Amino acid sequence: MGFVSGLVVYVITWWVVLFAVLPWGVRAPDDPQPGHAAGAPATPRLRLKFAVTSAIAAVIWLIIFLLVQSDLISFRRMAIGL
Repeated sequence: MGFVSGLVVYVITWWVVLFAVLPWGVRAPDDPQPGHAAGAPATPRLRLKFAVTSAIAAVIWLIIFLLVQSDLISFRRMAIGL
């Protein structure tokens, strides 16, 4: 896996993990202010969620990288078989 393809895999993995992590710990405020959405989180904690997303995506990327490097999954052999 080259640098660019590795980066693309990481970015895609990061976005998928982000959408899985965003709902964690979301609580609506007890008394929403007028003009605010009722379902908006009281404290979104986006920096923490970005950090957790980055860590999880890095672990998943490492697993994908090791699978590709070990030839356990060979995309070239799959393409030849088609």
